[in-house]
Amino acid sequence: MPKARIASDAAPEVELHYEIDDFTDPWKKPDVVLMMHGNLECSTSWYAWVPVLARHFKVIRPDMRGYGQSTPALPADYPWTIDLPIDDFINLMDQLGIDKFHLIAAKIGGFIARRFAARFPDRVLSLTVIGTPPPIYDTAARVESLTKDISENGIEPWARRTMTGRLGKNFPSDGVEWWIQMMARTPVSSQLCFVKNIPKADITADLPRIKCPTLVITTEGSALGSVDAMRKWQVMIPNSRLLVLPGDSYHAAASDADACAEATLKFIRQASAI
Repeated sequence: MPKARIASDAAPEVELHYEIDDFTDPWKKPDVVLMMHGNLECSTSWYAWVPVLARHFKVIRPDMRGYGQSTPALPADYPWTIDLPIDDFINLMDQLGIDKFHLIAAKIGGFIARRFAARFPDRVLSLTVIGTPPPIYDTAARVESLTKDISENGIEPWARRTMTGRLGKNFPSDGVEWWIQMMARTPVSSQLCFVKNIPKADITADLPRIKCPTLVITTEGSALGSVDAMRKWQVMIPNSRLLVLPGDSYHAAASDADACAEATLKFIRQASAI
């Protein structure tokens, strides 16, 4: 169970759990892919992507602090910012001796990843974001009610109530239950910390600063916004393209994992050839 101890002056020390998947030919030196999961998730959420990517790349799948098998809980009153996981993951890559890498992220991970690519243009070779929110995460109106709901009832009822929008109406029922239970294992304090701090985030100014080739994936009926709304911010990223899949989920990395992984593999190969 590999873990990296991450220490900085700006945040409490943490142990980050990570997985490395590498099924490339042993005589080759493959590019590295770093994968960032979404809120209430962990590295396991990329299970369907690993067979597609790990034959061609060295894949690094960490758990963000407060999630999965990393240090288990953030205090509910911790002043979390989107720069915190970025700093954690740069520290991790430094410890692993990895200078440059392709970045893949889903949901709120894609929100963080856009700022990641803007902050470290010399390290991120390409960026793929799937089912990710607009650059201003405007949920301030729901903070009080959502905090009260999660504090009193826990995460599982909320996850169950919102899962249809997340995975779409055609996702198998056994799969829906698996995602509910995986998300429900997140410590309540970590989610309260996230809910209280994410409405303060605005990455609009970061989008023009992203220099690497970028792929944005969404679905026709995503609850995160219409295709036109998604395109409005996507075109602010200089070297970017938008892929629209059929369906009504907003977590396309899960609901359409095979299609997304294959499209991402093709995109990275094309970006690497530039």
